[in-house]
Amino acid sequence: MATLRYAGTRVLSGLGVLLVVAFVTFAVFYLLPTDPAQLSCGRPCTPENLALARGFMGFDEPWWQQFGEFLGGILTGRTFGSGATAIDCSAPCFGYSFQQSATVVSLIGDRLPVTVSLAVGAAVLWLVVGVALGVVSALRRGSVVDHLASGVSVIGVSAPVYLVGLLGILLLGFTLDVVPVSGYVPLAQSPVDWAWHLVLPWIVLAFLNGAVYVRLTRGQMLEVLNEDYIRTARAKGLPERTVIGKHALRNVTLPLVTLFGLDLGGLLGGAVITEKVFGMPGVGSLLLEAVGQLDLPLLLSTTLFAAVLIVVANVLVDLVYGLLDPRARLT
Repeated sequence: MATLRYAGTRVLSGLGVLLVVAFVTFAVFYLLPTDPAQLSCGRPCTPENLALARGFMGFDEPWWQQFGEFLGGILTGRTFGSGATAIDCSAPCFGYSFQQSATVVSLIGDRLPVTVSLAVGAAVLWLVVGVALGVVSALRRGSVVDHLASGVSVIGVSAPVYLVGLLGILLLGFTLDVVPVSGYVPLAQSPVDWAWHLVLPWIVLAFLNGAVYVRLTRGQMLEVLNEDYIRTARAKGLPERTVIGKHALRNVTLPLVTLFGLDLGGLLGGAVITEKVFGMPGVGSLLLEAVGQLDLPLLLSTTLFAAVLIVVANVLVDLVYGLLDPRARLT
């Protein structure tokens, strides 16, 4: 019962945050002095044609009514215009890009496999390598391995993603010519080419994000190894592998779960700079296109989509945290 109450509270809290984020995002983009109807009005754009464009796109209504129709479209769908020229946007309708003549959901859906491939592959790599290096550094504190891992992690934490990406392209792509430097191959077309074109972006993201996991894992491991229950386990004669893997890592993983969920959720919302550097047509690139074209419906929805992923990741992290540590359910 306590578990269900804990889960229900976190889900309701997440829904409340999403509603606030949707409202703020809608207000920011739709109260800007930019008129999306002006871009679709045509040439010449007479006042009559502008009024028709605003009515067709639904921008002639009060902002609060537009927000209500936006939320309603997510749940039940929405129709833009009327008559033979009407455009149906089935649920969940996050808007319609009049500049690209497509629903926002379809545009995001076309780009999402690229971003998911990039994010999940890099996340697995940085989690495994980062945690492993952090554990080894803690167990061999003061050694050459520890100093090397700490030094590399400092570089990874402080280096900007575009600089690391460009250096990776220069070294591994142009100088050594061992991996592709741009483009994306769908998984269904060729799994080998799919992975091969993602190797360099995976390495770059894993290097940057994994540096944080190395430092966090090392610090947590050093703290846990000084706990009384670790000394007790060693005094009982348990193998060092059991002491580290079963007792120490269990407590080290708690903060890592929180960090990993938020990092992965944010990356799934669009790795804007990484996708731009490596020429990958993901959700981040779609967001940049929306900014460049002043496509407000697309800009609003991609921003909200990223927020949804972060909130969902946060809720899932809370649920997993509650399973790993029952004390969290009491908060």
